[in-house]
Amino acid sequence: MAKLYFYYSSMNAGKSASLLQSSYNYQERGLTTLLLCPALDDRYGQNKITSRIGISATAQAFDREEDLFERVTVANQTVTIDCVMIDEAQFLTKMQVHQLGRICDELDIPVLAYGLRTDFQAEPFEGSQYLLAWADNLKELKAICHCGQKATMVLRMDDQGRVVTEGAQIAIGGNAQYLSVCRKHYTAQSPRRA
Repeated sequence: MAKLYFYYSSMNAGKSASLLQSSYNYQERGLTTLLLCPALDDRYGQNKITSRIGISATAQAFDREEDLFERVTVANQTVTIDCVMIDEAQFLTKMQVHQLGRICDELDIPVLAYGLRTDFQAEPFEGSQYLLAWADNLKELKAICHCGQKATMVLRMDDQGRVVTEGAQIAIGGNAQYLSVCRKHYTAQSPRRA
């Protein structure tokens, strides 16, 4: 039976690189992967998954209203899909995470989802919350804080390098806007308000 995997971490842990490496491994064996990415993340262009280390691959963009079970069902009628891989899975909705489970259970296609666990306010993203609850296998990818400890939190920075503690949960950005840190340094730089 196919399984739903959630690979999670803070930023800069190599989630996209790991996804691309997994896809390459499937393809090297003559198997077909379907790569999906959220349409709202266009940092590197539309329909593309790109790692900070410079590797990339074409993907199909999806939006929050799309039925991913239907998309995979239709794609699987044209060519046999051996694995579905999703980048930036934190942007999935609760319903889409449910649809990923259906892809595994009803279509017998494994799904590998890669995403952040929490946002800059230490709150779970919707997609991550339900992947953590419903995935068959959870795998933590590790990032490192500037102190050498495991980074589990993310700070959002403004243009002057100051920590931002309020704002919209979703603001697409990269290394210049976000910093992965351990819990100790997160708390020291961004104390939670009660």
